[in-house]
Amino acid sequence: MNTKNAFVTASGFYQKGQYTRALETLNELLNVDRSPKTYALLAKTLLKLGFRSDAASAYELAGRQKPQRDDYLREALLLHGDCGNDDQALAIGSLILPLAFKDPDLAFVLSRIFLGRQQKDLLTGFKTVLVEGPELKHRQMAARLLTDDLNDESNRHIVTTLFKKHPDHVIFRALYLIFAREVSDLAAVEKHMAPVTTSLAQGKLEHVIPDNPFFHLHWCGDEALNKLVVHDTDPLPAGHAEARRKLPHTWGSKIRIGYLSSDFWPGHATMKLMQRVLELHDKDRFEITLFDHSEAAHQKEEAFDYSALGTTVDIRGLSNQAAAEAIRARGIDILVDLKGHTKGSRAFILNYMPAPIHVAWLGFPGTTVNIDLDYIIGDHYVLPDQSKAHFYEKYCRLPECYQPNDPLNRPKARPTTRAEHGLPEDAFVYASFNGNRKITPQMVDVWCNILKRSKNSVLWLLCNGPRAEANIWSRLEARGVNRKRVVFTTRIRYEDHIDRQQLADLGLDTFPVNGHTTTSEQLWGGLPVLTIKGTNFASRVSESLLNAIGLPELVADDVKAYEDMAVQLAGQPERIAQFKQTLAANRYIKPLFDAERFTHHLQTAFEMMAARAKQGLAPDHMDVPALPVRSEPFMEDDQNSAAIAAE
Repeated sequence: MNTKNAFVTASGFYQKGQYTRALETLNELLNVDRSPKTYALLAKTLLKLGFRSDAASAYELAGRQKPQRDDYLREALLLHGDCGNDDQALAIGSLILPLAFKDPDLAFVLSRIFLGRQQKDLLTGFKTVLVEGPELKHRQMAARLLTDDLNDESNRHIVTTLFKKHPDHVIFRALYLIFAREVSDLAAVEKHMAPVTTSLAQGKLEHVIPDNPFFHLHWCGDEALNKLVVHDTDPLPAGHAEARRKLPHTWGSKIRIGYLSSDFWPGHATMKLMQRVLELHDKDRFEITLFDHSEAAHQKEEAFDYSALGTTVDIRGLSNQAAAEAIRARGIDILVDLKGHTKGSRAFILNYMPAPIHVAWLGFPGTTVNIDLDYIIGDHYVLPDQSKAHFYEKYCRLPECYQPNDPLNRPKARPTTRAEHGLPEDAFVYASFNGNRKITPQMVDVWCNILKRSKNSVLWLLCNGPRAEANIWSRLEARGVNRKRVVFTTRIRYEDHIDRQQLADLGLDTFPVNGHTTTSEQLWGGLPVLTIKGTNFASRVSESLLNAIGLPELVADDVKAYEDMAVQLAGQPERIAQFKQTLAANRYIKPLFDAERFTHHLQTAFEMMAARAKQGLAPDHMDVPALPVRSEPFMEDDQNSAAIAAE
């Protein structure tokens, strides 16, 4: 056969649209000619005949010959990706990876595959090319590649670019607002929330349903809307939870509790709150396992003995399904998810039926959407009766406070001075140590009113960086607040932060997301906190904490009452002194910091859940009974002990 003539003949058939005859000719030609151009023509012919997977293989054969033809390999990768031949696409991707960082189509296919295999960490280099891609699908993929780091400038660039190119895109607007809140760009927040507010006023939910559930709470205190935020989740099949509860399960002499989290490291707020509870679990009645997917780098930051908390099982390298199988293999009776819709969550593990009882607690202040959960642990403040319709989970209410606190491992406040922290000696000091994303434009306006109405006062404000400070100051200045009335501060070493809180006179809480760990830290450090009666879980937390420490009078009925009370207290130093004395007197006798009492109530909750499950009963709302009120402190105040010893 004359290979040159045969190729020309096949090419002629192709040009005339006679693809079957072209294919017949090429099949004969391949017996003697397997050059790149022959395989390439074969690929084009197969494509015309609808054989896309075979065409991909032909392009791959054309491209893999020496010298390598990247143009053919590109076509092969795109076709394999389109056909779902992911392994073949990845194999080709390894050959032309540099090209993928410049080609949005290649980056799109590889990103889809890596995301499906839970390998998001490999995709950093694709974000830039995708966000500049010509099609909307490229930009949507760039949005999916965003990491959880809100301080990452590459993330910020992508979000800004997406919103600029698609100003009416609901998801891109939501992403832009998340990043704007993180740096307190209050002008941008106010401007770009306007269409959201208008839409909601018209009864439309297009800005609610696709929002991120965690960040949604930072602008919406309406729990009837909070439960509708589905983000990128899918509903569970009908009967899923019932089928999971009916799976065979062997109960042992102890209740096997599994805690699922990425926060098992000393520096995280979750561990600061619950370390003592984990240590105090009754090992004769409960078997504790930590299913850990924490970042290894965090756990290496300081030495820590995890064995005192229970058995630790590393699930970092497991898929969600494999992790669920590992949990079920250990016979866990009650699996407690500590993350919900928060950074680093792997709550989707619960959708693979790992345990007969699934519980949400502590990490996410609201209902968890499209996750298979039986109960949410709360209390009567954060989970009032009228809110039951807005939760997918059944209530398990602890009798006093849902938040654990650690009085033993948490550092105690040491003496310090205002001069050390740049505070005026003779002024009334309002303080806010809450995260910048919690500070709304409306909250700043209320603080401006407070400062203008209380003359000899300053606002001590924590900022996460120069950008946030500049943005907040711009708002304060525009509303007539003198620069001398504001003292900005930054994050400092945890022990030093505990010390400095006592220097303020009154903590000002945020709304609609309260301080959570932040509020209990302030109360621990001796700083009374003023809050507003909330409208959803996230905005009721400080009310719960204040009641648990014996200061319910610091819960204002509404924003106006909050402002008025803050102004009044600035002129009543004797009341502030009394609040601080109450905090000192109640620290070791009231429930808030009583880890032993809390652990007893929590364990009773677990026993009540297990008792229902053993009887084959479906989950139902339950209230845990309280221990008798303490008449003696649960531990001694170190300062009092030192004073007694000195005598």
